[in-house]
Amino acid sequence: MDSPNNNVEQHPAKNDRVLFGVLSYLGPLVIVSLLVKKNDPFIKFHIKQGLVLLSIEVIVWVLSSMMWSLWPLLNIINLAVLVLSIVGIVNVVQGKENKLPLVGDFAHYFHV
Repeated sequence: MDSPNNNVEQHPAKNDRVLFGVLSYLGPLVIVSLLVKKNDPFIKFHIKQGLVLLSIEVIVWVLSSMMWSLWPLLNIINLAVLVLSIVGIVNVVQGKENKLPLVGDFAHYFHV
């Protein structure tokens, strides 16, 4: 006999939402979510925030290649982007659509 805990049914739709939501915060992998699930409002919300973080990462990368004197400041910005990505991933796993601090308001500029 199976105990009730052994028959935990997985919901593929929910797992897809979590997977593509998490991908939205993993740098260039946001493109995967954008191509596959942009019609899902929950994923779309997280894609937009992921695009803001990716834009910041690209800007920091370009600046760091041109201005070595800003290297310490740019590393702090990279750390902040990492922390915000983790916050976004936690929100996805919890099923929330919370704006990220500092950068969440810029998400509306991306028309997905």
